[in-house]
Amino acid sequence: MSKRAVILAGGKGTRLKPYTISLPKPLVPIGDLPILEIIIRKLTKCGFDHITITVNHMAEIIRAYCGDGSKWGTHIDYSLEDKPLSTMGPLKLISDLPDNFLVMNGDVLTDLDFEAFYEEHVNAGNIFTISAYSRDQKVDYGVLELGTDNKLVNFVEKPTTRYNVSMGVYMANKQILDYIPANQLYGFDHLMLDLIKFNHPATVKIHDGYWLDIGRPDDYEKACNDFDENKFLF
Repeated sequence: MSKRAVILAGGKGTRLKPYTISLPKPLVPIGDLPILEIIIRKLTKCGFDHITITVNHMAEIIRAYCGDGSKWGTHIDYSLEDKPLSTMGPLKLISDLPDNFLVMNGDVLTDLDFEAFYEEHVNAGNIFTISAYSRDQKVDYGVLELGTDNKLVNFVEKPTTRYNVSMGVYMANKQILDYIPANQLYGFDHLMLDLIKFNHPATVKIHDGYWLDIGRPDDYEKACNDFDENKFLF
């Protein structure tokens, strides 16, 4: 069965400066390969034979590098945003999306099995499936817990809280296009709130393997080190 993926690669990568001054973020190298190529290779290995890359910032550099995808054994085409449309807005520009398709950010390093993720979504009949990761967030301060009279009732030194966060990898049913306005900024947050509002909430699938978003310099450096040590995962 043919599988379609959309890679969101139109952002400016401002959080990753200075690495992104002369390169679009999806072409920043992890080891000896751009993160975008690592993603494409993995998608192809998982049976995705048609990949659409949404582009805006430094679009021609991405086109020149990836070409038509033949060097990786897949078909790549492009959807150009004339203006920034956030994360979900660009999907409205793609006229030939199938009933179900994978959507992901172009800066994600993960060992997620894209094929299994695809099949689970389709078999469950979900409108939208989010791949999520449990991440610990440490507060670098002593936290004061107050009562109603501003009296201290508890003190926690540098607590750690665990959150389930979106990995930036999703499966979508074509029905979501009904919620996305044409030619307007429309993000993942907008879509999630609209799906909840209209009683079609997304399904969340927790991934217990490896995931890192390279959007910040410290995470980028960690990803480079992790990739060199564990290339087989990706």
